[in-house]
Amino acid sequence: MVDIDDVHLRLDSAAGPVNILRGMNLSVDRGERVGVVGPSGSGKSTMMMVMAGLERPSSGRIRVAGHDLGGLNEDGLARFRRDHVGIVFQAFHLVPTMTALENVAIPLEFAGAPDAFDRARAGLEAVGLKHRLTHYPGQLSGGEQQRVAIARAFVAEPSLLLADEPTGNLDLETGAHIVELLFGLAERRGTTLVLITHDPALAERCDRTVKLMDGRIADDGRHAARNVRVEA
Repeated sequence: MVDIDDVHLRLDSAAGPVNILRGMNLSVDRGERVGVVGPSGSGKSTMMMVMAGLERPSSGRIRVAGHDLGGLNEDGLARFRRDHVGIVFQAFHLVPTMTALENVAIPLEFAGAPDAFDRARAGLEAVGLKHRLTHYPGQLSGGEQQRVAIARAFVAEPSLLLADEPTGNLDLETGAHIVELLFGLAERRGTTLVLITHDPALAERCDRTVKLMDGRIADDGRHAARNVRVEA
């Protein structure tokens, strides 16, 4: 599903170039659930952005769902995300002026689905929000907003789901419910899941745990990474 080959990402700053990703190599199989851990600043969220085609690397190759992302222009990347990728962020990222139903229908409307609202309604029912269809984000609790975000991510039946600290803004009990929902939907639909988390216990629920350090894979969960070097 995902093949990251020697990917580097360098950004310019007033203090000089900053190396965010430094020779990253990672493969994720179809249907696999991968937990991603590492200290703040290790490149976890940037890696997810690169997988989604939301950030272009400085060098290296990325293939996702059979697509070489380096060969796609911005319109091509948008279509790739529409057709293959679902994303759940820590901060929900719902449109405040749209109802829960309208928020979930967004990716389907972009895809031109004639049954967008019927499918969005079914998606909200699947996450237990049948009674919140016409509510706006400001009328929902944090946990309910995250359930709307999960429904939106799953509604187009993506082959890859990327989740970046999906329980980070929730209390422990609500976060636990969100985790069960996320894993349950992924398992039932056979979706490949890449989950970024600071919680080792949550990462251990995945098929394997990938550890990042200083913009590289320190351990890919299969064997010690071969791309970690001590630099002078």
